[in-house]
Amino acid sequence: MMILLGVNIDHVATLRQARYREDGPSHPLAEPDPVEAALEAVSGGAHGITAHLREDRRHIQDADVRDLKDRVPAPLNLEMAVTPAMTAWALALKPAEACLVPESREEVTTEGGLDVAAALSRVKDAVAALEGTGIRTSLFIDPVPAQIEAAAASGARVVELHTGAYARALDEAGRTARLAELRAAAVLAHEAGLQVNAGHGLNYRNLPAFLATPHLHTLNIGHAIVSRAVFFGMRQAVRDLVRLIEKHATA
Repeated sequence: MMILLGVNIDHVATLRQARYREDGPSHPLAEPDPVEAALEAVSGGAHGITAHLREDRRHIQDADVRDLKDRVPAPLNLEMAVTPAMTAWALALKPAEACLVPESREEVTTEGGLDVAAALSRVKDAVAALEGTGIRTSLFIDPVPAQIEAAAASGARVVELHTGAYARALDEAGRTARLAELRAAAVLAHEAGLQVNAGHGLNYRNLPAFLATPHLHTLNIGHAIVSRAVFFGMRQAVRDLVRLIEKHATA
């Protein structure tokens, strides 16, 4: 099966907010527009769009998410914290998918996986509410057995394996060890009946080796694509990554 690409457009909003935070996303001068970026990503071959509506609204804003759902002809995956407020917000929006992630106001980006094992009751409640309205729900977790087992017990149908440790491993031994962990986690999740997605820190350089991981369904990649888009445009940046996936996933 072809591995799908979800493009995270958070950092398009990061760039806009650097200049227009006080004006709001509807200001006539506010740019770049995450919706336009998402439309270009879809034109480049993206299979879906991911956006993280953080509780502190540091990049993506409420209006962005509504516009992404209404205007972009691709499934929207809403990354969100496991809180009653965010669950209620997602239930009102009804995106195609939701991914439950941990949040800390001190972090620059999501630094670790959701500790499903420690918060199983709360995660179960959120998953039940979201899945009950037809929102396909995933859990962003570290690639360790305890979290996979907890994810399977939560009622979620999908896990997104946190690839950050692999992406940040700068030596061959470290990369090899992290890849082995991810591959074992993918097998375990698949055996538990979970769809296997992955993301965080993946880029044009480290992705080829990772694509040997079994049972991959969807990759969610953002910063690397937005960075390349600065030089080559969003459509071409996505097209290049889709081609890379097609080349190495079928090798």
